[in-house]
Amino acid sequence: MAGHSHWAGIKHKKGKADKQRSAIFSKLSREITVAAKLGDKNPDMNSRLRSAIQAARSANMPKDNIERAIDKSSIASDSNFESIRYEGFGPAKTAVVVITLTNNKNRTAANIRTIFQKYGGGLGTQGSASHNFIQQGIIKISKNEKDEEKIFNLATEAGANDCLFHDDYYEIRTNKDEIYDVKNIMEKEIVNFISTEIEWIPVNKIKLNEEEKEKMLSFLEILEEDDDVQNIFTNSI
Repeated sequence: MAGHSHWAGIKHKKGKADKQRSAIFSKLSREITVAAKLGDKNPDMNSRLRSAIQAARSANMPKDNIERAIDKSSIASDSNFESIRYEGFGPAKTAVVVITLTNNKNRTAANIRTIFQKYGGGLGTQGSASHNFIQQGIIKISKNEKDEEKIFNLATEAGANDCLFHDDYYEIRTNKDEIYDVKNIMEKEIVNFISTEIEWIPVNKIKLNEEEKEKMLSFLEILEEDDDVQNIFTNSI
C-alpha cells in the first residue's frame, strides 16, 4: 500500500516477500470490497473501485482474487468497515498518521496503541500529529507508460497542481477533492496506474540518524503487518 511519505520501500528492504505480498493482497482486497459495497460494482461507474482494481493489478494480484473481493461486497453485508485515522508520535518523536479500514475499532485501537508504546511513542488525539501534514491527491504512474513530456502535458491539461519525476514512476499531485476528476481525464491516455490515493504530505521533515532509522523501520514494518492498517504517513526521512 505504497504512499508518498510512509517509507514505501521497507517491504523491499526488509525482505519477507511472500508474507508481505499476502498482506498487501489482503489490504487491496479489503479496499476493493469496501469500494464495491459503497458504490456501483461496475468499475466504469465507480472511480474508487476502478482505482482499487488498478492498484491491485499493479501489485500483480490475480484476476480471481479481484473478482472474489468484488463478490464479497454482496456477501459481507453484515461486515461494516469504516475508515478511522489514528495520530501519534513514534520513535524520535516523529509525527505519524495511520489510516485504517476496520470492522472492529476497539481491536484496531488497542493493537495500534500497543505498537506505538512498544517503540517509545504513543497515540494522541485527533489533530495532535496531523497538523504536521497537508492532504493532497497523489496519482502514481509507471514510467513505462509514457515519456516525461507527455505525462507533464497530460497532468497540466487535467488540472493537476504538480508533476514530480521519480526514478521509476511519475507522481501527479492534485487538490484532494479533485483527484478523481484529474484521473478521469488522464485515463483517456493512460491505462495502468500504480495508485490513486489521498495522502498526508509532511510540511516539515525530521532527519533521523542511523540508529533511529532502524528503529523507525521496525516500527513501520510492524504497523504495516496489522491487517486493519491501510496506510501510514510520517514526517521522518
